[in-house]
Amino acid sequence: MILTINGKQVPVEKPVSLDALVAAKGLCPEKIVVEHNLCIIAREDWPKITVKDRDMIEIISFVGGG
Repeated sequence: MILTINGKQVPVEKPVSLDALVAAKGLCPEKIVVEHNLCIIAREDWPKITVKDRDMIEIISFVGGG
């Protein structure tokens, strides 16, 4: 199956939840926002959302600065 993650097509072997996808990418959940098919998903709902072929995912991270 193919996902579009941050504008790039990425092959994924099987359907996974958003929280598993974030964990597989080694990202810190507290520092990102995940958009699934143009909808921002609350962190507590990530385990409930399973990505499917051709889904679009945007992962935005917060960056601090001075």
